[in-house]
Amino acid sequence: MKKSIAVLGLGKYGMSLAQTLYDLGEDVLVVDKNENLIRDISPKVTSAVCANLDNEDEVLALGLQNYDIVITCMGGNLSASILCVSISKEKGVPLVIAKASTDRMKKILDRVGVDKIICPEEEGGVRSARILTSQYIHDYIEIDENLCMIELQPKKAWIGKNLIELNLRQKYNMNVAGIKSMGGNWAYVDPNRKLSEDNLLMVIIEKDDINKWR
Repeated sequence: MKKSIAVLGLGKYGMSLAQTLYDLGEDVLVVDKNENLIRDISPKVTSAVCANLDNEDEVLALGLQNYDIVITCMGGNLSASILCVSISKEKGVPLVIAKASTDRMKKILDRVGVDKIICPEEEGGVRSARILTSQYIHDYIEIDENLCMIELQPKKAWIGKNLIELNLRQKYNMNVAGIKSMGGNWAYVDPNRKLSEDNLLMVIIEKDDINKWR
């Protein structure tokens, strides 16, 4: 299902995240006070707004309560991040995510009530977008320009069936390399083993084929 996502702050990470989310078919709003950045990214997202994210009135005017996800990407601006997170939580945004550049910032944002904290040193915008836009992808690793590895929760329709029945390779060009139960260790896959709700699959797939099964 298509998500509405607000990306606040257009540094390198925010730009990468917003454009990838839009390319994946999501409804993306971007906000930054830099008019040049807003002009440049405007054709690449759903909507782009020039606003001062340190100003409460301007943040309130964005209507963040209408979005499924709000992501603050101002890793170097703690005050703006706190303000945007606080307003998003007050307005009942289902998922509020914040970028943090230091351990101190992570602790403060956690106290403010952010649902998830992103550290750019640990994950890039493309990887984050892939995970955020799917309820089934738990992790995403690029192998090269066309191939990736994903940690995948089986879809509901797959539960109770084995890999022979599902025929994932033929249907989705998806190669299952490993399987584990939540909290367990990875193991080779028995093609006759029926999948359960607590399973995770390690899958190798071409990037262009990811959206075929979402």
